[in-house]
Amino acid sequence: MASAFETNLATAERLLTRFRDRPLGHFIDGREVPGQSERLFDNLSPIDGGIINRVHAGNAADVDAAATAAQRAFPAWAALPGTERKRILHRVADGILARAEEIAVLESLDSGQPIRFMSKAAERAAENFRFFADRAPDAANGLSLPARDHLNFTVRQALGPVAVITPWNTPFMLSTWKIAPALAAGCTVVHKPAEWSPLTAMLLAEIMAEAGVPAGVANLVNGLGEEAGKLLTEHPAIKAVAFVGESTTGSHIMAQGAPTLKRVHFELGGKNPVVVFDDADLDRALDAVVFMIYSLNGQRCTSSSRLLVQSGIHDAFVERLAERVARIRVGHPLDPSTEVGPLVHERHLNKVLSYCDIAREDGATVKVGGVRAGEPGGNYVRPTLFTGANNRMRIAQEEIFGPVLTAIPFNDEAEAVAVANDVAYGLAGYVWTRDVSRANRVALKLDAGMVWINSENNRHLPTPFGGMKASGIGRDGGDYSFDFYMETKNICVALDTHTVPKLGA
Repeated sequence: MASAFETNLATAERLLTRFRDRPLGHFIDGREVPGQSERLFDNLSPIDGGIINRVHAGNAADVDAAATAAQRAFPAWAALPGTERKRILHRVADGILARAEEIAVLESLDSGQPIRFMSKAAERAAENFRFFADRAPDAANGLSLPARDHLNFTVRQALGPVAVITPWNTPFMLSTWKIAPALAAGCTVVHKPAEWSPLTAMLLAEIMAEAGVPAGVANLVNGLGEEAGKLLTEHPAIKAVAFVGESTTGSHIMAQGAPTLKRVHFELGGKNPVVVFDDADLDRALDAVVFMIYSLNGQRCTSSSRLLVQSGIHDAFVERLAERVARIRVGHPLDPSTEVGPLVHERHLNKVLSYCDIAREDGATVKVGGVRAGEPGGNYVRPTLFTGANNRMRIAQEEIFGPVLTAIPFNDEAEAVAVANDVAYGLAGYVWTRDVSRANRVALKLDAGMVWINSENNRHLPTPFGGMKASGIGRDGGDYSFDFYMETKNICVALDTHTVPKLGA
């Protein structure tokens, strides 16, 4: 009997056939189409550096066709009753679950993420669609705001065609996290996925079309960020840009959309602290510390990449941590036993490894890892732990976005908060202590959009998700998503009891 690994490999070969037979194109106005340019780019395997498939590089004509289709489809989709949008979006969720294995295997193969995590990608993506589907019937509802002589009430209406630009780390789930609320609100979408992991975006486009999302409502353009992405953020038909990615790219997008006054929603970088006090449940804290930086190859915005440990327990805690890190299993992403797979691209691998030299130059110690692993040609790196660090070092200030953790000691609560906040970012924070009062004090003082106390990152869909400072603008989740994808309108009705001012009477 074949092992699960062997079965996954065979499934991957079968699924890749369609992508190898012809270059991956776009999905515009309800159908897959080739690019209007003959230019192609290679989608490279993180496993061995070979070519997975070739992809059409979207140009101005492709972007314009997608944006025009979204603009043309918008009035009818926005006017569709929310109950009907709910029905369609639930069918999208059904379609996602029906293709769960295909999504997981292709996502793992394309991004390098271990199959143990990607096996849940479809489940989480379907949950996103169901959550916002159920809110579609009430998305336009507002507030009643009565005054003495007038009745004010608010309503919301869909913004228009929007651009959704998604990253390469967990592309399928993050695409649904943006696209589902946009569609539920009544917006139409042009999706530009990351060029380093484009495969599953086409699956999502197909699933939406098969579920009954009308032609032109959800479009897909593949291409390079500096070309297709830039054209999309500048297109006059696009009313807003929802972007997940690196902070510098976010600032470029803001500048590109400024001439057309585009609304922007950014989920950007992070250098998130996990603060462990000496009274914490250290066994649980250790589990959470390891999980939150080494799962998903360390390639997630909410990873806790700075470990702040109270000085009295620092050395013992770090020794236990180092033993765990050294035992993390690095391997092929389709092997169910793999805990850390290859990084998404050789360029990113080189960036991550460069911080080992930077750490040594700044006086820190590479206690574990810091070297390539696996077969030649693959983007494998040993999970890495830096010790002997302080918060002024580049390894404590810059987002590495890989399986790399920097440990820093602190003496007391005030120092912990000061060190935690002394970065350009402010996405997430994690606090471990048995002292309820201290936990709340620290959480309130952290400059972060989200704080977890005695927990790893736990997602609850009604809650706001987003960051402060260089970590982003706006919030996802619950009704907060509709605040971005919809305009709020106030309507004031007179009760005929007020005096109307007279001029020239």
